[in-house]
Amino acid sequence: MSVDFQNLAKQFCDFYYNQFDADRSQLGNLYRESSMLTFEQTQVQGSAAIIEKLASMPFQKVAHRISTLDAQPASPNSGDVIVMVTGELLIDDEQRPQRYSQVFHLLPDNGSYYVFNDIFRLVYA
Repeated sequence: MSVDFQNLAKQFCDFYYNQFDADRSQLGNLYRESSMLTFEQTQVQGSAAIIEKLASMPFQKVAHRISTLDAQPASPNSGDVIVMVTGELLIDDEQRPQRYSQVFHLLPDNGSYYVFNDIFRLVYA
């Protein structure tokens, strides 16, 4: 299976971050019950638990700005893709952005993709 993984990663990240910034409670269709999110030190599994975690974050407004986006096929034949993102977050009315890194492992599912693994870390350097 031949996948344009770089284009897929860009399209996915554009959609994901636009939706996250507009209404993160609506991201549930991107996850499955087998999906896992690691947000800083907290791990949750399953789409409902992931959306509950994302929706419970203590900010009202957020804007993601992608600095780098790298993608690679995750296995030779299955079409899954690993995506590594670095960027900045503008949270609520803060003037100084916070740096972050995020990794997505995307698996194919009926002509689309879902997030199997999602690892997010703020960068404190």
